[in-house]
Amino acid sequence: MMITVAGLAHRYRRGGDVLFGGLSHVFDAGSVTAVTGASGSGKSTLLYLIGLLLTPSVGVIRFGDRDVSTVSDRVRSQIRAQQIGFVFQDASLDASRPVIDNVLEGALYAGLRRGDAKMRAHRLLADLGVVLRDDHRPGEVSGGQAQRVGLCRALIKDPKVIVADEPTGNLDTDSAAVVIAALRDTADAGATVIIASHDPDVADAAEHVLAL
Repeated sequence: MMITVAGLAHRYRRGGDVLFGGLSHVFDAGSVTAVTGASGSGKSTLLYLIGLLLTPSVGVIRFGDRDVSTVSDRVRSQIRAQQIGFVFQDASLDASRPVIDNVLEGALYAGLRRGDAKMRAHRLLADLGVVLRDDHRPGEVSGGQAQRVGLCRALIKDPKVIVADEPTGNLDTDSAAVVIAALRDTADAGATVIIASHDPDVADAAEHVLAL
């Protein structure tokens, strides 16, 4: 699904610094876009705007032909649950719940049946080289495995859009390569993948680079 931002600008509070200053850009379906820039340039904020976690101060965000900039909170939640997968730098797993339940969370919010989702979860984990018992907790896996688990959670509902914020920032070279390859494969399957990153390997894997 093509995503378009037009005339985008954002500030967190009245009188605060304005980010982007009227950014316009098209994020193509079936491609990876790396968002680069210095710390404070707004990379994460842009992902939160596209992920419908924030509402822009100025400008328009379109998913396909649909303006999603000012839809209600209920509709935003529906779109996030059904169409957007999020990957964060620290994996953001719930330590109180088994790994498999962390992965299943996104699928259940999207309305998938638990049995079908669990089969897909095991397949994704295996594909990313994470073979665990169902009772494994996040505290019992390595940082690289945790990030792959977080990626599986994002991918399990087969989202049209993936937004990833520094997904390789805390990883060793081998784990980073696995994550980049999985995101690349997801784009090749038709998703719009947007990655905020300082990692030159991410930029190398991307068709497009948006420098902020």
